[in-house]
Amino acid sequence: MAASERRSCPESRDVGVVQEGNREAPQDIKMTLNKHGQLIPSLGDAKFRSPIITEIIEKKFEYYRNDETLNINGTLVFGTCSSLSGIMANLIFRNSFKVKYEALKTYASLTTLPFLATIVSYKLFVTDALKSGSISKESCVLRCSLIGVACGVSYPSALAFYKNGRLAVKYQTVRLPPKGRVILHWLLLCQTGMKAMAIPLFFQILLGVFNGLHHYSVCEKAHATPLPDD
Repeated sequence: MAASERRSCPESRDVGVVQEGNREAPQDIKMTLNKHGQLIPSLGDAKFRSPIITEIIEKKFEYYRNDETLNINGTLVFGTCSSLSGIMANLIFRNSFKVKYEALKTYASLTTLPFLATIVSYKLFVTDALKSGSISKESCVLRCSLIGVACGVSYPSALAFYKNGRLAVKYQTVRLPPKGRVILHWLLLCQTGMKAMAIPLFFQILLGVFNGLHHYSVCEKAHATPLPDD
C-alpha cells in the first residue's frame, strides 16, 4: 500500500510540471499541450510568430496598394488628356460658330464629361481585364488606343459640335442652314476646326499605345510575383 502511494505521487506531480535542469517549471508555459489532437502554441511560440504575421500583413497591404496606385494613375492620365481634348474642341467649335455666350457652361461640361467617360471606359475594358488576366498585350494596346480615340477625341468633338451649334442657332451668331441640309451646312462651316482635331487624335493614339504597353508589363510582373501566404 505504501509503495503504490509513493508511485502515484510522482506521477501526479509530473502532470503539472516539467523538469528543466535542477528546476521545475509549470508545464503550461514551458511546453505545448496536446488538446483534442491539436498542438496549442506556448507563450514563447506566440511571441516568435507575432513579427512574422505582422510582416506578412504588411507585404499584402503593400502589394494591393501598389496595384491600386497603378490603376488610379492609368485612369487619371487618360482622363486628364480627354479633358484637355474637350477644352480644345470647345475652343475650336466656339470660334467656328462665332459663339461668345455661355462659355463657363460649355467649358465645364466639355471638361468633366470626357474625363468621366474615359475613367469608366478604362476601368471596364482595360483595368478589370488586366486584373482577371484574360487579355493579351496586343488587345490591351488596342483597347487603350480605341478608348483614347473614342473618349478623348470623338466624344468631345461631337459634344462641342452639338452644344455650340445649339448656341449658334439660339443667338443667331452665324447664318442659319437651309432646310434639309442642316448637318452638311454645319460640317462645311466647321471643316477647318475638325481638321485641327487631328492633333489631339495623334497624341491620344500615341498615349494609348504607350500606356497600354506600360500597364500590361507592370501587371504581368505583379501577377508573376507570388503573393505572401498566410
